[in-house]
Amino acid sequence: MYKQRIKLYKQLEQEFNSKVLVYVTSDRQNMETQIAQDVIDYFINQLDSIGVTERISLVLYTRGGNTSAAWNIVNLLRMYCDHLQVIIPHKAHSAGTIISLGANDIVMTKQATLGPIDPSINTPLNPSIPNSLGTFPVSVEAVKGYVEFAKNEMTIKDDRALSDIFIKLSDYVHPLVLGQVYRSRAQIQMLAKKLLINQVTDSDKIKKIISFLCSDSGSHDYTINRREAENDLGLRVIKPTENQYNIIRELYSSICEELELNTPFNPQSINGEFVVRRCLLESIYGGADYFVSKGIIQHVPSKDGQIRLQSRMTFEGWRHDTDFINNDKQEVDGKDVNGEVEYETVDEFQM
Repeated sequence: MYKQRIKLYKQLEQEFNSKVLVYVTSDRQNMETQIAQDVIDYFINQLDSIGVTERISLVLYTRGGNTSAAWNIVNLLRMYCDHLQVIIPHKAHSAGTIISLGANDIVMTKQATLGPIDPSINTPLNPSIPNSLGTFPVSVEAVKGYVEFAKNEMTIKDDRALSDIFIKLSDYVHPLVLGQVYRSRAQIQMLAKKLLINQVTDSDKIKKIISFLCSDSGSHDYTINRREAENDLGLRVIKPTENQYNIIRELYSSICEELELNTPFNPQSINGEFVVRRCLLESIYGGADYFVSKGIIQHVPSKDGQIRLQSRMTFEGWRHDTDFINNDKQEVDGKDVNGEVEYETVDEFQM
């Protein structure tokens, strides 16, 4: 489907007088992906293909991911252009909002939303999930909220009592994780301040924006629509023209269909090999890069008469789509994927 999107990219470039690069991390149920460091080299390849230019427009769809990766991406983009624009067809949450803050302006459709940038910490020292090998992510603002609840709502003022509350917290959350929470909160505020200078010059407005995005929004699930982003926060938001909106909408629909964003990944429906594209980075100049998960699911009868699923991953990593060269056809979920160059497996990819 990349070939069909090329005409849309050309139309967007004409509309915005800019070079277009598209980055999408899938939020498909059971196959969610995040912004991660493993994409940086592929951004470099794409940007080298584009070359240094006056304007770059990044079409961005993501629910978030690694803060450091987002910081690296936005700084890398700015090394290749004087004016960076982010186009949001739908969601650019968490780390996606961080990237958006580093742009000179943000094009937001009617459906587009930003989100809070308060990070969550996930390390091997995090609290364990019962009956699982996983760990609970620790929200920076949740830790702050716990302490503020004790002080403000429970009106606990005694230093000894507050010390006992903190000790109780450290029984559940490792002290080193709590230390990382504090460092992350300070870091995210520092990064946001540095990025916002590309859109906002008033220091008081910058403080207001950071305060809202880091804590005042109340929940990491809070969504910020176009009107709130422009009028309440004071970000430099551009409303697309009707023609621009139609192009962006058609582009999003094409990507949504290819990555099956609205169709949960259901292992029960697969018996055999499957290939799922989970992340997309593409442009006219650098072609299309995809993060792919490939595996085999077998329905095996058990001794008790039940059918059990056996799943085995055979490949996870980046591939380069050469469809625009050799006209091969790609399909997913149990069908062959042709016209792709397979890169090595990447351990850094985060789910």
